[in-house]
Amino acid sequence: MAHLFVPGPVDVDPEVAQQQTRPMVAHRSKEFEEIFHRAADKSKALFGTQQRVFISTSSGTGLQEAAMRNLVRERVLVCINGAFSKRWYEVATTNGKTTGKLEGEWGKPILPEHVAAALQEVHYDTVAVVHNETSTGLMNPVPEIAQAVRETSPDTLICVDTVSSLGGVVFEMDKWGLDFVLTSSQKALALPPGISLAAVSERAMERAKEVPDRGWYFDLLRLEKHRLANSTPATPAVSLIYALDYQMDRILTEGIEARADRHAAMRRRVEDWAKQRGFAMFAEDGYRSNTVSCVTNLREMDISGLNKFLGEREMRISNGYGDLKNKTFRIAHMGEIHMADLQILLAAMDEYLAKNHS
Repeated sequence: MAHLFVPGPVDVDPEVAQQQTRPMVAHRSKEFEEIFHRAADKSKALFGTQQRVFISTSSGTGLQEAAMRNLVRERVLVCINGAFSKRWYEVATTNGKTTGKLEGEWGKPILPEHVAAALQEVHYDTVAVVHNETSTGLMNPVPEIAQAVRETSPDTLICVDTVSSLGGVVFEMDKWGLDFVLTSSQKALALPPGISLAAVSERAMERAKEVPDRGWYFDLLRLEKHRLANSTPATPAVSLIYALDYQMDRILTEGIEARADRHAAMRRRVEDWAKQRGFAMFAEDGYRSNTVSCVTNLREMDISGLNKFLGEREMRISNGYGDLKNKTFRIAHMGEIHMADLQILLAAMDEYLAKNHS
């Protein structure tokens, strides 16, 4: 069976994909409203929340824009230590928000004490951070960062991008005191691209009432009005909601903790393989991602050649991102990937190494 070991889009189980072929229904019908409500309600378990969950017909970047347009009253602090945390910054500035940067080295975590120090210098009403940096295979310590924000600046909202982690880790939005948590369908949720989800706190909704020029498509107050009627302001991706509803049953049957353990075991397997083969992990120990491993290419392996070799076996990994191209490579182990699949990939990579880098 073909497998994509890339950080999205990922493999979609045939049964999940098949859900999209169900007959179309009117999105204002009672039938669809029931499915929509059920899918959103089940999704709460992923976020670890009792708060509302919005389902958006957009990529996760759309919900980054929703956070910036709805929640930033005066200024936002963006924590940057990779390409996708930089995306937060670009979304904020292009929406005209006064934006501060807390920059860290790629492969190193954003530490809570650094966030606290930044908040002591300037009052930011919102903080944005990426939980899992796909570009570097690093997972930032969101619980500790959130605690530092709450202790230093209690009225500051906390926005978290979990695009490449939710569904592959245990996440506790309510316990950690987060306000806006977004994710995308095409990563660890193992769905086709096209929808994204956001869990939003009550105080975030109250903040939105104070912020002008929220736009139309991503206006949280408009979304909430329709959510309470089990609907959306504009036409949703009906077939993808079918797939989400079905996939949530599969995820909950596996169990969120068991699913997280499966992903963590694959991370450890990649780490062991990389070290035994003379490579190194790019992200700092203790902060490595459960869903995508970024490996420093110490052996100067030809990643394009490797992917051509893997392609003949219906597999693919990812080159390094941006400036890390060829300096690193990334093996995603998320969603429908299991240990047996990973073992087949690593065996094929060993075969390539033996032929080309012995």
